[in-house]
Amino acid sequence: QVQLVESGGGQVQAGGSLRLSCAASGSIISFIAMGWYRQAPGKQRELVAAIIAGGSITYADSVKGRFTISRDTVKTPVYLQMNSLKPEDTAVYYCAASPSWGGILSRPGYWGQGTQVTVSS
Repeated sequence: QVQLVESGGGQVQAGGSLRLSCAASGSIISFIAMGWYRQAPGKQRELVAAIIAGGSITYADSVKGRFTISRDTVKTPVYLQMNSLKPEDTAVYYCAASPSWGGILSRPGYWGQGTQVTVSS
């Protein structure tokens, strides 16, 4: 059984920063690839950033240059450093995990409980 536990959400003014973290437990192969998705009210859940052991990283165009995903090893937490936050970044952010790169980009098998990020103007 894979568990993903997120922390670090909150409220911040536009231009501010937040760091999200996600700790995974369970079968390591299940979280070879990890990522962050977000869902704003009335919108579909979207991929924000993803990372896989071995180094591949991808970002949504809307966050490139502002957000950084990182993880030291497959056994350590994954982080999302969010800088220059905008009101449109307001959403519930979900940690996700998958045993594959294709999976984390389209259909992660595992999800965290979500953490609220609110950016005020």
